[in-house]
Amino acid sequence: MRVVIAPDKFKGSLSAPDVASRLSAGLQSAVADLETTLIPVADGGEGTLDAAVGSGFTRRTATVTGPTGQPVRADFAVRGREAVIEMAAASGLALLPSVIQGGGPDSGTATTATSLGTGELIRAALDLGCRQIILGVGGSANTDGGAGVLQGLGAVFLDKEGNELPGGGAALARLDRIDFSGLDVRLEDARFTLASDVDNPLLGSSGAAAIFGPQKGATPSDVVALDAALTNFVLVLAGEIGIRAERAAVAPGAGAAGGVGYIAIAALAAARRPGIDVVLEFTELEQRLAGADLVITGEGSLDEQSLLGKTPMGVARAAARAGIPVIAVCGRSTLSPEQLTEAGFKAVHALTDFESNVEKCMAEAGQLLEELGKHIGVHLPTSAERTDTKENVHV
Repeated sequence: MRVVIAPDKFKGSLSAPDVASRLSAGLQSAVADLETTLIPVADGGEGTLDAAVGSGFTRRTATVTGPTGQPVRADFAVRGREAVIEMAAASGLALLPSVIQGGGPDSGTATTATSLGTGELIRAALDLGCRQIILGVGGSANTDGGAGVLQGLGAVFLDKEGNELPGGGAALARLDRIDFSGLDVRLEDARFTLASDVDNPLLGSSGAAAIFGPQKGATPSDVVALDAALTNFVLVLAGEIGIRAERAAVAPGAGAAGGVGYIAIAALAAARRPGIDVVLEFTELEQRLAGADLVITGEGSLDEQSLLGKTPMGVARAAARAGIPVIAVCGRSTLSPEQLTEAGFKAVHALTDFESNVEKCMAEAGQLLEELGKHIGVHLPTSAERTDTKENVHV
Protein backbone atom coordinates (compact mmCIF):
# COMPACT_ATOMS: atom_id res chain seq x y z
CA MET A 1 0.00 0.00 0.00
CA ARG A 2 1.24 3.52 -0.84
CA VAL A 3 0.30 6.60 1.19
CA VAL A 4 1.11 10.18 0.16
CA ILE A 5 1.63 12.45 3.18
CA ALA A 6 1.24 16.12 2.17
CA PRO A 7 0.74 18.33 5.25
CA ASP A 8 1.37 21.98 6.05
CA LYS A 9 3.23 23.01 9.20
CA PHE A 10 1.69 22.81 12.67
CA LYS A 11 2.38 26.45 13.53
CA GLY A 12 4.22 26.86 16.80
CA SER A 13 5.07 23.16 16.96
CA LEU A 14 6.50 21.49 13.86
CA SER A 15 7.49 22.30 10.31
CA ALA A 16 5.70 20.53 7.47
CA PRO A 17 8.68 18.18 6.82
CA ASP A 18 8.67 17.24 10.52
CA VAL A 19 4.91 16.61 10.49
CA ALA A 20 5.26 14.38 7.43
CA SER A 21 8.19 12.39 8.81
CA ARG A 22 6.53 11.83 12.20
CA LEU A 23 3.32 10.60 10.59
CA SER A 24 5.32 8.34 8.30
CA ALA A 25 7.22 6.85 11.23
CA GLY A 26 3.97 6.07 13.03
CA LEU A 27 2.36 4.54 9.94
CA GLN A 28 5.33 2.34 9.15
CA SER A 29 5.58 1.11 12.72
CA ALA A 30 2.06 -0.27 12.28
CA VAL A 31 2.25 -1.54 8.69
CA ALA A 32 5.40 -3.36 7.64
CA ASP A 33 4.86 -3.26 3.86
CA LEU A 34 3.69 0.36 3.71
CA GLU A 35 5.30 2.79 1.26
CA THR A 36 5.07 6.50 2.09
CA THR A 37 5.76 9.49 -0.15
CA LEU A 38 6.41 12.68 1.82
CA ILE A 39 5.46 15.96 0.14
CA PRO A 40 5.56 18.90 2.59
CA VAL A 41 3.32 21.70 1.29
CA ALA A 42 2.25 25.22 2.22
CA ASP A 43 -0.18 27.94 1.14
CA GLY A 44 2.40 30.42 -0.11
CA GLY A 45 3.31 31.96 3.25
CA GLU A 46 5.66 30.62 5.90
CA GLY A 47 6.65 27.06 5.06
CA THR A 48 6.78 27.62 1.31
CA LEU A 49 10.57 27.35 1.39
CA ASP A 50 10.39 23.98 3.16
CA ALA A 51 7.93 22.78 0.54
CA ALA A 52 10.30 23.81 -2.23
CA VAL A 53 13.30 22.08 -0.66
CA GLY A 54 11.21 18.97 -0.10
CA SER A 55 10.42 18.96 -3.81
CA GLY A 56 13.95 19.01 -5.14
CA PHE A 57 14.96 22.66 -4.86
CA THR A 58 18.37 23.38 -3.31
CA ARG A 59 18.48 25.54 -0.21
CA ARG A 60 20.70 28.60 -0.55
CA THR A 61 21.58 31.26 2.00
CA ALA A 62 22.37 34.96 1.69
CA THR A 63 23.15 37.67 4.21
CA VAL A 64 20.59 40.44 3.73
CA THR A 65 19.15 43.42 5.58
CA GLY A 66 16.52 42.46 8.14
CA PRO A 67 13.37 44.48 8.83
CA THR A 68 15.13 46.75 11.34
CA GLY A 69 18.29 47.23 9.29
CA GLN A 70 20.39 44.58 10.98
CA PRO A 71 21.98 41.84 8.86
CA VAL A 72 20.22 38.47 8.87
CA ARG A 73 20.98 35.13 7.25
CA ALA A 74 18.04 34.23 5.03
CA ASP A 75 17.42 31.05 3.05
CA PHE A 76 15.85 30.76 -0.38
CA ALA A 77 15.51 27.84 -2.78
CA VAL A 78 16.79 27.26 -6.31
CA ARG A 79 16.08 24.68 -8.99
CA GLY A 80 17.67 25.45 -12.34
CA ARG A 81 16.40 28.89 -13.38
CA GLU A 82 13.60 28.84 -10.80
CA ALA A 83 13.77 30.37 -7.33
CA VAL A 84 11.39 30.35 -4.40
CA ILE A 85 11.69 33.26 -2.00
CA GLU A 86 9.85 33.23 1.31
CA MET A 87 9.56 36.85 2.33
CA ALA A 88 9.33 36.08 6.05
CA ALA A 89 12.89 34.73 5.96
CA ALA A 90 14.26 38.20 5.21
CA SER A 91 11.55 40.66 6.30
CA GLY A 92 9.39 38.74 8.74
CA LEU A 93 7.75 39.69 12.02
CA ALA A 94 9.65 36.87 13.71
CA LEU A 95 12.90 38.77 13.03
CA LEU A 96 11.90 41.84 15.06
CA PRO A 97 13.95 42.20 18.26
CA SER A 98 10.82 42.63 20.40
CA VAL A 99 9.36 39.40 19.01
CA ILE A 100 12.63 37.51 19.43
CA GLN A 101 12.62 38.57 23.08
CA GLY A 102 9.17 37.08 23.57
CA GLY A 103 7.06 40.19 23.17
CA GLY A 104 5.08 41.60 20.29
CA PRO A 105 5.76 44.15 17.56
CA ASP A 106 5.60 47.81 18.56
CA SER A 107 4.82 51.19 17.05
CA GLY A 108 8.46 51.99 16.35
CA THR A 109 9.06 49.06 14.05
CA ALA A 110 5.57 49.28 12.55
CA THR A 111 6.51 52.55 10.85
CA THR A 112 10.19 51.89 10.13
CA ALA A 113 10.40 48.19 9.22
CA THR A 114 11.64 47.61 5.69
CA SER A 115 11.28 44.96 2.99
CA LEU A 116 14.81 45.72 1.77
CA GLY A 117 16.07 42.21 2.55
CA THR A 118 13.44 40.67 0.28
CA GLY A 119 14.75 42.72 -2.62
CA GLU A 120 18.26 41.61 -1.75
CA LEU A 121 17.14 37.97 -1.76
CA ILE A 122 15.70 38.47 -5.25
CA ARG A 123 19.05 39.88 -6.32
CA ALA A 124 20.83 36.86 -4.85
CA ALA A 125 18.57 34.61 -6.92
CA LEU A 126 19.34 36.64 -10.03
CA ASP A 127 23.05 36.20 -9.28
CA LEU A 128 22.55 32.43 -9.49
CA GLY A 129 20.94 32.70 -12.92
CA CYS A 130 17.33 32.42 -11.79
CA ARG A 131 14.81 34.16 -14.01
CA GLN A 132 11.55 32.58 -12.83
CA ILE A 133 10.95 33.76 -9.30
CA ILE A 134 8.14 32.79 -6.95
CA LEU A 135 7.63 35.32 -4.18
CA GLY A 136 5.80 33.80 -1.23
CA VAL A 137 4.50 36.56 1.02
CA GLY A 138 3.13 36.42 4.54
CA GLY A 139 4.30 37.12 8.07
CA SER A 140 5.94 40.42 7.06
CA ALA A 141 7.04 43.10 9.53
CA ASN A 142 6.86 46.04 7.11
CA THR A 143 4.21 48.39 5.80
CA ASP A 144 6.40 50.09 3.21
CA GLY A 145 4.47 49.35 0.01
CA GLY A 146 7.35 47.20 -1.17
CA ALA A 147 9.59 50.26 -1.44
CA GLY A 148 12.32 48.28 0.29
CA VAL A 149 12.13 45.60 -2.38
CA LEU A 150 12.86 48.22 -5.04
CA GLN A 151 15.69 49.62 -2.93
CA GLY A 152 17.17 46.16 -2.64
CA LEU A 153 17.06 45.90 -6.43
CA GLY A 154 18.94 49.15 -6.94
CA ALA A 155 16.36 51.96 -6.92
CA VAL A 156 17.13 55.04 -4.83
CA PHE A 157 14.38 56.95 -3.00
CA LEU A 158 15.00 60.69 -2.63
CA ASP A 159 13.36 63.59 -0.83
CA LYS A 160 12.98 67.15 -2.19
CA GLU A 161 16.53 68.04 -1.15
CA GLY A 162 17.95 65.02 -2.97
CA ASN A 163 18.70 63.12 0.21
CA GLU A 164 18.25 59.35 0.20
CA LEU A 165 15.35 58.23 2.38
CA PRO A 166 15.72 55.62 5.11
CA GLY A 167 13.68 52.44 4.96
CA GLY A 168 10.18 51.99 6.30
CA GLY A 169 6.70 53.13 5.43
CA ALA A 170 6.69 56.39 7.36
CA ALA A 171 9.61 57.81 5.37
CA LEU A 172 7.58 57.56 2.15
CA ALA A 173 5.66 60.67 3.24
CA ARG A 174 8.81 62.62 2.28
CA LEU A 175 9.37 60.83 -1.03
CA ASP A 176 9.79 63.23 -3.97
CA ARG A 177 11.37 61.10 -6.70
CA ILE A 178 12.82 57.67 -7.40
CA ASP A 179 16.10 57.17 -9.23
CA PHE A 180 15.84 53.98 -11.28
CA SER A 181 19.21 54.36 -13.02
CA GLY A 182 20.78 51.69 -10.81
CA LEU A 183 17.88 49.21 -11.03
CA ASP A 184 19.11 45.71 -11.77
CA VAL A 185 18.88 45.28 -15.56
CA ARG A 186 18.41 41.51 -15.19
CA LEU A 187 14.84 42.17 -14.07
CA GLU A 188 13.93 42.72 -17.72
CA ASP A 189 14.38 38.99 -18.34
CA ALA A 190 12.82 37.82 -15.07
CA ARG A 191 9.25 36.60 -14.57
CA PHE A 192 7.63 36.84 -11.15
CA THR A 193 4.77 35.00 -9.49
CA LEU A 194 3.18 36.52 -6.39
CA ALA A 195 1.94 33.64 -4.23
CA SER A 196 -0.74 35.21 -2.06
CA ASP A 197 -4.34 34.66 -1.00
CA VAL A 198 -4.73 38.24 0.27
CA ASP A 199 -7.01 40.26 -1.99
CA ASN A 200 -6.80 43.64 -0.22
CA PRO A 201 -5.85 46.77 -2.19
CA LEU A 202 -2.92 48.91 -1.09
CA LEU A 203 -4.76 51.95 0.27
CA GLY A 204 -7.81 52.95 2.27
CA SER A 205 -9.98 51.29 4.89
CA SER A 206 -9.29 47.79 3.53
CA GLY A 207 -5.67 48.50 2.61
CA ALA A 208 -2.32 47.35 3.92
CA ALA A 209 -2.00 49.88 6.74
CA ALA A 210 -5.59 49.72 7.99
CA ILE A 211 -6.04 45.95 7.96
CA PHE A 212 -2.59 44.58 8.66
CA GLY A 213 -0.77 47.51 10.29
CA PRO A 214 -2.21 46.89 13.79
CA GLN A 215 -0.97 43.29 13.65
CA LYS A 216 2.51 44.76 13.23
CA GLY A 217 2.23 47.14 16.17
CA ALA A 218 0.79 50.19 14.41
CA THR A 219 -1.32 52.53 16.54
CA PRO A 220 -4.42 54.24 15.07
CA SER A 221 -2.36 57.36 14.35
CA ASP A 222 0.36 55.20 12.77
CA VAL A 223 -2.23 53.65 10.46
CA VAL A 224 -3.36 57.10 9.26
CA ALA A 225 0.24 58.23 8.72
CA LEU A 226 1.25 55.03 6.93
CA ASP A 227 -1.75 55.15 4.60
CA ALA A 228 -0.96 58.76 3.72
CA ALA A 229 2.70 57.87 3.11
CA LEU A 230 1.71 54.96 0.86
CA THR A 231 -0.65 57.29 -1.05
CA ASN A 232 2.29 59.61 -1.71
CA PHE A 233 4.38 56.62 -2.81
CA VAL A 234 1.77 55.70 -5.43
CA LEU A 235 1.65 59.26 -6.78
CA VAL A 236 5.43 59.52 -7.05
CA LEU A 237 5.77 56.08 -8.61
CA ALA A 238 3.04 56.92 -11.13
CA GLY A 239 5.06 59.98 -12.11
CA GLU A 240 8.01 57.68 -12.80
CA ILE A 241 6.44 54.64 -14.49
CA GLY A 242 2.99 55.81 -15.54
CA ILE A 243 -0.64 54.93 -14.91
CA ARG A 244 0.08 51.27 -14.14
CA ALA A 245 1.33 52.39 -10.72
CA GLU A 246 -2.12 53.78 -9.90
CA ARG A 247 -3.93 50.78 -11.34
CA ALA A 248 -1.76 48.38 -9.34
CA ALA A 249 -2.72 50.16 -6.10
CA VAL A 250 -6.33 48.99 -6.44
CA ALA A 251 -5.49 45.53 -7.76
CA PRO A 252 -6.48 42.57 -5.56
CA GLY A 253 -3.43 41.52 -3.57
CA ALA A 254 -1.68 44.90 -3.66
CA GLY A 255 -2.05 45.13 0.13
CA ALA A 256 -0.36 41.79 0.76
CA ALA A 257 2.73 41.75 2.97
CA GLY A 258 2.62 45.42 3.87
CA GLY A 259 2.28 46.38 0.22
CA VAL A 260 4.99 44.15 -1.22
CA GLY A 261 2.15 42.77 -3.33
CA TYR A 262 1.78 46.28 -4.76
CA ILE A 263 5.35 46.66 -5.92
CA ALA A 264 5.38 43.09 -7.24
CA ILE A 265 2.37 43.92 -9.44
CA ALA A 266 3.33 47.49 -10.34
CA ALA A 267 7.07 47.24 -10.92
CA LEU A 268 7.86 43.53 -11.33
CA ALA A 269 4.80 42.69 -13.46
CA ALA A 270 4.11 39.74 -11.16
CA ALA A 271 1.20 37.42 -11.81
CA ARG A 272 -0.77 36.92 -8.59
CA ARG A 273 -1.92 33.36 -7.93
CA PRO A 274 -3.36 31.55 -4.90
CA GLY A 275 -0.47 30.36 -2.78
CA ILE A 276 -1.63 26.77 -2.51
CA ASP A 277 -1.94 26.49 -6.31
CA VAL A 278 1.61 27.73 -6.77
CA VAL A 279 3.01 25.32 -4.19
CA LEU A 280 1.10 22.29 -5.46
CA GLU A 281 2.38 23.08 -8.95
CA PHE A 282 6.08 23.24 -8.09
CA THR A 283 5.83 20.23 -5.77
CA GLU A 284 4.17 18.34 -8.67
CA LEU A 285 1.70 16.89 -6.18
CA GLU A 286 -0.86 15.77 -8.75
CA GLN A 287 1.73 13.81 -10.75
CA ARG A 288 3.13 12.23 -7.59
CA LEU A 289 -0.32 11.04 -6.51
CA ALA A 290 -0.34 8.44 -9.30
CA GLY A 291 -0.67 4.95 -7.83
CA ALA A 292 -1.37 6.13 -4.29
CA ASP A 293 -4.04 4.39 -2.17
CA LEU A 294 -4.48 7.16 0.40
CA VAL A 295 -3.55 10.82 0.90
CA ILE A 296 -3.00 12.40 4.32
CA THR A 297 -2.91 16.18 4.65
CA GLY A 298 -3.41 18.62 7.51
CA GLU A 299 -2.33 21.68 9.47
CA GLY A 300 -2.21 22.85 13.05
CA SER A 301 -5.76 24.20 13.22
CA LEU A 302 -8.47 22.96 10.89
CA ASP A 303 -11.07 25.73 10.97
CA GLU A 304 -13.16 28.11 8.89
CA GLN A 305 -10.02 29.72 7.48
CA SER A 306 -8.94 26.32 6.18
CA LEU A 307 -12.03 26.18 3.98
CA LEU A 308 -11.01 29.40 2.21
CA GLY A 309 -8.19 27.78 0.25
CA LYS A 310 -5.63 26.74 2.81
CA THR A 311 -3.35 23.75 2.31
CA PRO A 312 -5.70 20.91 3.34
CA MET A 313 -8.36 22.05 0.88
CA GLY A 314 -5.91 22.30 -1.98
CA VAL A 315 -4.58 18.81 -1.31
CA ALA A 316 -8.12 17.43 -0.88
CA ARG A 317 -9.15 18.84 -4.26
CA ALA A 318 -6.10 17.30 -5.95
CA ALA A 319 -6.82 13.92 -4.32
CA ALA A 320 -10.46 14.09 -5.41
CA ARG A 321 -9.45 14.72 -9.00
CA ALA A 322 -7.24 11.64 -8.81
CA GLY A 323 -10.01 9.56 -7.19
CA ILE A 324 -7.95 8.90 -4.06
CA PRO A 325 -9.44 9.08 -0.56
CA VAL A 326 -7.99 11.79 1.67
CA ILE A 327 -7.92 12.19 5.42
CA ALA A 328 -6.76 15.14 7.51
CA VAL A 329 -4.71 15.37 10.67
CA CYS A 330 -4.55 18.50 12.80
CA GLY A 331 -3.79 19.82 16.23
CA ARG A 332 -7.45 20.68 16.66
CA SER A 333 -10.54 21.01 14.51
CA THR A 334 -13.42 23.44 14.95
CA LEU A 335 -15.30 22.26 11.85
CA SER A 336 -18.51 20.26 11.98
CA PRO A 337 -18.71 16.71 10.59
CA GLU A 338 -20.86 18.08 7.78
CA GLN A 339 -18.28 20.70 6.83
CA LEU A 340 -15.51 18.10 6.85
CA THR A 341 -17.49 15.72 4.68
CA GLU A 342 -18.38 18.48 2.26
CA ALA A 343 -14.70 19.42 2.08
CA GLY A 344 -13.96 15.90 0.88
CA PHE A 345 -12.33 14.30 3.92
CA LYS A 346 -13.14 10.66 4.66
CA ALA A 347 -11.88 11.15 8.21
CA VAL A 348 -10.23 13.77 10.42
CA HIS A 349 -7.93 13.03 13.34
CA ALA A 350 -6.93 15.73 15.84
CA LEU A 351 -4.15 15.56 18.40
CA THR A 352 -6.67 16.78 20.96
CA ASP A 353 -8.38 13.38 20.53
CA PHE A 354 -5.28 11.88 22.15
CA GLU A 355 -4.34 14.70 24.53
CA SER A 356 -6.93 17.21 25.74
CA ASN A 357 -4.34 19.66 27.08
CA VAL A 358 -3.71 22.02 24.15
CA GLU A 359 -0.39 23.30 25.51
CA LYS A 360 0.84 19.73 25.88
CA CYS A 361 -0.37 18.98 22.35
CA MET A 362 1.79 21.77 21.01
CA ALA A 363 4.82 20.86 23.11
CA GLU A 364 4.63 17.14 22.30
CA ALA A 365 3.21 17.34 18.78
CA GLY A 366 5.90 15.12 17.29
CA GLN A 367 5.31 12.22 19.63
CA LEU A 368 1.54 12.57 19.35
CA LEU A 369 1.72 12.59 15.55
CA GLU A 370 3.65 9.33 15.63
CA GLU A 371 0.94 7.83 17.83
CA LEU A 372 -1.67 9.19 15.45
CA GLY A 373 0.18 7.72 12.48
CA LYS A 374 0.24 4.35 14.20
CA HIS A 375 -3.49 4.63 14.97
CA ILE A 376 -4.21 5.32 11.30
CA GLY A 377 -1.92 2.49 10.25
CA VAL A 378 -3.60 -0.21 12.32
CA HIS A 379 -6.92 0.68 10.73
CA LEU A 380 -5.67 0.40 7.16
CA PRO A 381 -6.72 -2.73 5.27
CA THR A 382 -4.15 -5.50 4.95
CA SER A 383 -2.93 -6.63 1.55
CA ALA A 384 -5.35 -9.56 1.74
CA GLU A 385 -8.28 -7.23 2.46
CA ARG A 386 -7.50 -4.69 -0.24
CA THR A 387 -9.39 -4.77 -3.50
CA ASP A 388 -9.01 -2.81 -6.70
CA THR A 389 -11.21 0.00 -5.43
CA LYS A 390 -9.70 2.61 -3.13
CA GLU A 391 -13.10 3.20 -1.57
CA ASN A 392 -12.34 0.23 0.68
CA VAL A 393 -9.71 2.28 2.50
CA HIS A 394 -11.36 3.06 5.85
CA VAL A 395 -9.37 5.11 8.34
